[in-house]
Amino acid sequence: MSQATAEQSKTVPFAATNNEDLAAAYAAVRAATESLCQPLEVEDCQIQTMPDVSPTKWHLAHVSWFFETFILQAYASEYQPFHPQFAHLFNSYYATVGSFHPRPQRGLLSRPTLDEVYAYRGYVNEHMQRLLQDSNHPDWEDISLRVQVGINHEQQHQELMLTDIKHVFAMNPLKPVYHAKELPRAETAPVLNWIAHPGGLLTIGNSGDRFCYDNEMPVHQTWLNPFRIASRLVTNGEYLEFMQDQGYQRVEFWLSDAWSTVTSQQWQAPLYWEQRDNQWWHMTLHGMQPIDPHAPVCHVSFNEADAFARWAGKRLPGEAEWEAVAREYPIEGNLRDSGNLHPVAAPGWAGAQQLYGDVWEWTQSPYAPYPGFKALAGSLGEYNGKFMCSQFVLRGGSCVTPADHVRATYRNFFYPKDQWQFSGIRLAEDA
Repeated sequence: MSQATAEQSKTVPFAATNNEDLAAAYAAVRAATESLCQPLEVEDCQIQTMPDVSPTKWHLAHVSWFFETFILQAYASEYQPFHPQFAHLFNSYYATVGSFHPRPQRGLLSRPTLDEVYAYRGYVNEHMQRLLQDSNHPDWEDISLRVQVGINHEQQHQELMLTDIKHVFAMNPLKPVYHAKELPRAETAPVLNWIAHPGGLLTIGNSGDRFCYDNEMPVHQTWLNPFRIASRLVTNGEYLEFMQDQGYQRVEFWLSDAWSTVTSQQWQAPLYWEQRDNQWWHMTLHGMQPIDPHAPVCHVSFNEADAFARWAGKRLPGEAEWEAVAREYPIEGNLRDSGNLHPVAAPGWAGAQQLYGDVWEWTQSPYAPYPGFKALAGSLGEYNGKFMCSQFVLRGGSCVTPADHVRATYRNFFYPKDQWQFSGIRLAEDA
């Protein structure tokens, strides 16, 4: 093992695992990705409707490129790349490993075909499983650590595939259905209560004893003033009240950059909302559906979440506030495993609800490194660290997040104008 590889392994914040468990986990996540593509036609997998959206075909290839580049080429001595130009086509943003195709032009790649991409996946799978059988490999610890990163990376792209295909289908006048299902609808939303937290000097972050990303570390102390956090998410009905009160037309609720976006983009409602015969409908992965007033509002940007909070006389929680509350609750909720693939009304039990699943919750916290943060050494250091600028943190996962992928310390991040993610609102206030 080279000195560079040895130093990199020391910074990976989670433990190695045995080869049988790792091989099974690898096979399961690869199969799950392909199962998400079963409702799609070949033509669906080619479309890119905006620069933030990637074609399904590109996602399928990129996650294979990740295993090929960071594991097979590094540790499988006899491995030969499937195609010499795939390293350029399916690199996302890793400047330290070579050039990459422009992100806005991914939808222009009619070749390789979808069949060729599946063949690429099969080729990578075959070589990965062969490598994972060799627990006596001198670099087994490094291999194990990188495979765990790759598995979690693929789960992130599973979520992005669903997020992106929803945008693709929404741009189609036929409004195709990805998954036919009747969504549960509640007669009312639970009363919104306020959960008090005393604040104080708290420990925040992940200890790294199980898998986590480097941006969740290190564990550190932070001071929180006493605060209260809403017991559930903001509903469509509550957000509609903001719209009916001319929320999108009243500059006093909006940050300066946000107001520029509202006026230039002519925002009047969350993404995917449209009026039909004086009733609001929205696009879902189950096709066009009437708005459920009791379900959480979804596909709102940080700009909209912040404006709504100001209108309501509240604020968004800080990410440390959110984590301090969420870690007291089990990781369960309306996540992808529920099969809903859309936010649903809160169940109504006591305490905080909907902390996990339904929608990613905007916080007021800029995406920045924790005190003492060190990015992973080498190319994997590009995974998170270089994006710690001009974005905001979201917490909790969504209805398209795998249940075993999210945790209380998980930090997602997007730009303040981004709407296409499954993102929503939980309010907070000073105590």
